[in-house]
Amino acid sequence: MHEDDVHSHGRRRNVPESANGMTLTDPTAPSAFHGVDVPSYDTIVNCMHCGLCLPTCPTYALTGLERSSPRGRIRLIKAVADGDLPITEEFRREMEFCLDCQACETACPAGVKYGSLVEAARAQIHEGGHEPFLVRLIKRLFLSWTFARHARLKMLARLMRVYQRSGLDWFVRKTRVLRLLSRRLDDIQPLAPTISIRFSTQDLASRVSAPSPPRSRVAFLTGCLMDVAFADINRDTVELLTRHDCDVIIPPETGCCGSLQAHNGDMTGARELAKHNIAIFARLDCDAIVMNSAGCGAYMKEYGHIFADDPELAEDAKHVSVRVKDITEFLAETGFRPLGKDGRAPFEGVRVTYHDACHLAHTQKITQEPRTLIRAVPGIDFVELPESTWCCGSAGIYNITQYDDSMKLLDRKLDNIESIRPQIIVTGNPGCLLQIRHGLRKRGLHVELMHTATFLRKACEPST
Repeated sequence: MHEDDVHSHGRRRNVPESANGMTLTDPTAPSAFHGVDVPSYDTIVNCMHCGLCLPTCPTYALTGLERSSPRGRIRLIKAVADGDLPITEEFRREMEFCLDCQACETACPAGVKYGSLVEAARAQIHEGGHEPFLVRLIKRLFLSWTFARHARLKMLARLMRVYQRSGLDWFVRKTRVLRLLSRRLDDIQPLAPTISIRFSTQDLASRVSAPSPPRSRVAFLTGCLMDVAFADINRDTVELLTRHDCDVIIPPETGCCGSLQAHNGDMTGARELAKHNIAIFARLDCDAIVMNSAGCGAYMKEYGHIFADDPELAEDAKHVSVRVKDITEFLAETGFRPLGKDGRAPFEGVRVTYHDACHLAHTQKITQEPRTLIRAVPGIDFVELPESTWCCGSAGIYNITQYDDSMKLLDRKLDNIESIRPQIIVTGNPGCLLQIRHGLRKRGLHVELMHTATFLRKACEPST
């Protein structure tokens, strides 16, 4: 499809309205969309096509093509909804090419919820069987099977830990033997997370009490990948909370929040995982549900919207969503004490910058809270990262499915990092940590990369 074709599709039909004034898809139109997860026509026609989203879109910056911009993709979605276009292979590629970073939502003057459109379009592609066989197989194996049960993920993580600690991982990377089988496998292997020696669920009790009389009682989700590959960050988060007078409840039976599945078209699997977590968190007596993964927090805040029309789950889902807080959001509201008892600054003279995770900045609209907390640490030299809200290219599994484009975005991020020469980069999402760490290694840059919770926890310790 040529660029001009995007503009020619999507003619406005005589579309009926519901009793509440919401615009609905014409039921007589031969739309290729069907089933439960259909892109909202009301959201589609909200787009004014003003173009203010274009400068913020990473994929449009890469190609300069209208179809690779948010408004171009909305036109494509509308064309399918209107029956002017079937779900083609090119339509699928364009929806998958999108990072779903939602920077366009931040820029949009009309408040178009673009993310919900592209995710619903992906669900239509997935449920309709329009993906290549290998893509369907990988999604079914990892998203629908492995991540659906935390016990399965732990089993796979233990096998991967043996592989990494046995020396085989080092040998494979050193010899580049995977290149004999597949160049792509050789490229993406360094992106794999290092499995923690002990999972956080092995070390964290179901209740961790504050050392002093508690001011708050909070719940904490250990998550899926966070539990097996970022256990130290989970422990740092809980320690940070208890140091700030919080009793922490850690339900052992929780698992994946469903965000990975939802962002990749498996809405059915995502809802099942969400239902499981809603049933657990809705019955807890707590002031907040604290999160340390931007993507997970963003999705759990959507639980109320996802189940708004479910008479059995709507109330509980909303109850859970309104209590979800990112760790920086929570500490900014309740107070942060950055120094140890001796009053010495633990990061005296250190040049620190902050990278905004997309689902924290653009989906949750949390940008100032992390900066406020970081700037509160005495002695640091805080410097803003140019284009800090520009996606690093991780975007869930984007750096696996769209490796080449992901690396181009990573190069742009690294160029900005090199321009300010920080000693520490702070960010609040595991995917960003893996992606930026990969880039730093490739360029030989000796910059320390920290999760926000780890940086803040260390800022509470006395310097030595």
